[in-house]
Amino acid sequence: MAQHRFQPGDPVTVVDAAPMGHVRTPTYCKGKSGVVERVCGRFPNPEELAMGRDGLPEKSMYRVRFLQTDIWPDYEGPAEDSIDIELYDHWLTPAEKGA
Repeated sequence: MAQHRFQPGDPVTVVDAAPMGHVRTPTYCKGKSGVVERVCGRFPNPEELAMGRDGLPEKSMYRVRFLQTDIWPDYEGPAEDSIDIELYDHWLTPAEKGA
């Protein structure tokens, strides 16, 4: 059974980087913190697949929930509104609880 670095409920922060090439991580969530909502499984790395490589080793993918106000500072909707973004393991670092 594959091991996953994060589990539902874990606070995480999206790496704030701008590497060259195909990147599956939306710019608007880089540097932002959220909470793992679920483990989606392990999949070939699409950034490697885009370069014509095999995408191995597979990477864990997580659905991460962010408060809309953390992503969009000018968001005027209800404070509890959230957005879920699916992100690969190598784009995530542990965050402090409550971050």
